[in-house]
Amino acid sequence: MTPTGTAPLGIAIIGLGNAVSPHAAALLELTGRARVVWAAAPNPARTRAAAQAYGFPVTNDIHAAITDPAVDAVMVLTPANTHLDLAEAAFAAGKHVRCEKPLEVTAERGARLIAAGRAADRRLAIMLQLRFRPASLRMKALLDQGLLGTVQAASVIVPWWRPQSYYDDPGRGVKSRDGGGVLMTQAIHALDLFRSFVGIEAVVAAQVRTTALHQMETEDYAAALLRLGNGAPGTLIATVAAFPGSPEQIQIIGSRGTARMDGSNLRVSFLDGTSEGVLDDGGSGSGSTVMGFSHLPHKAVIADWLDAIATGRDPAITGEEALATQRVIDSIIEKGV
Repeated sequence: MTPTGTAPLGIAIIGLGNAVSPHAAALLELTGRARVVWAAAPNPARTRAAAQAYGFPVTNDIHAAITDPAVDAVMVLTPANTHLDLAEAAFAAGKHVRCEKPLEVTAERGARLIAAGRAADRRLAIMLQLRFRPASLRMKALLDQGLLGTVQAASVIVPWWRPQSYYDDPGRGVKSRDGGGVLMTQAIHALDLFRSFVGIEAVVAAQVRTTALHQMETEDYAAALLRLGNGAPGTLIATVAAFPGSPEQIQIIGSRGTARMDGSNLRVSFLDGTSEGVLDDGGSGSGSTVMGFSHLPHKAVIADWLDAIATGRDPAITGEEALATQRVIDSIIEKGV
C-alpha cells in the first residue's frame, strides 16, 4: 500500500479510445493513490469527450503529457503498434508504465519494450486483468494448494462474437496495427489466465482460419492441441464468429476434482462429493457490447502497479509474463498456417 502521507502518483493516460472507460472508472476510485495529470490523445474529439465524461485535464500533445514533471507514471492505451515508442519515451523520461495488452505487434518489439523498462529501473505492468477476478484468484489458490490434485487435462474456450462493423473500423484486425486477430486481441486474456493456471509447454498442433462471417486480414477462429506445464493434454478454441457470443470457459480436470470457470463464475466439484463456487456478475464483453464488463479487475491491476511502484517490487503481471503468453500465440499461428 501507499505509505501514509505519500502524495498520489501523477498519471498520464495516453490513448482515449474504447479501452479508456474501465481505466478511468478505476482511477476515479483510486483518487487517494493516483491523480490524473493528463488524459492525452491526438484526436480533439476524444479529448473533449474524456474531459466531459471524467473531468480529467486533457491535451493533444502526447509528448508534453509524458514528459511533464508532475507525471510519475504513464498508462498506454493506444493500438499495439504504438506501445514500444510510447513506452520508450516514458522510460527515458523516468516514468513507470502500465501498458494495454498485447505488449506490441511482435514478440521482438515486446522484448525491446521490456528491456527498456528494466534498463530504466521502472515498473512495467500489463493489463491482463482476468487474473484478478475473484474466481481466478480462487482457482489459482486451489491449484497452488494442491486441492484439485494433479492436473490431468485442461481446456480453454473463447466463443465470442464481433459483428463485421467492428472490423470495418480502420485498423481493426490488421496485423500491422493490432498484431493479429482473435488470439491477440480478444482471446489473449483467457489464454493468459489459462497459462497462469496450468502452464503451456508446447503447441502440438493448430488450425487457424478466417471464417466466412468476417472480411478481415487476420484470423477469427483458432484451435490448438497443447502440452501443459506438467505434460498433460490441453485444448484451446477461440473465435469471434460464434454469434451472439458467450462467456469464455476454462475447465481443469484434476485427480481430486474438476473446476470450471464460465466468465467470472467458478464451480468446483470434488471427487469426495463436496463442492464450492464463486458467483460474480462482472460480465465478459463476449458479444457486440465490447466493453460489457466490470472495471474492478482493472482497478486491481492498477492498484497492484501502484503498490509495486511504492515498494520497488515487480507488478504481479510483468512484461515477461505477457511476452510468454504472446509467444504461445505466435506458436499457434505458426502451427496453424
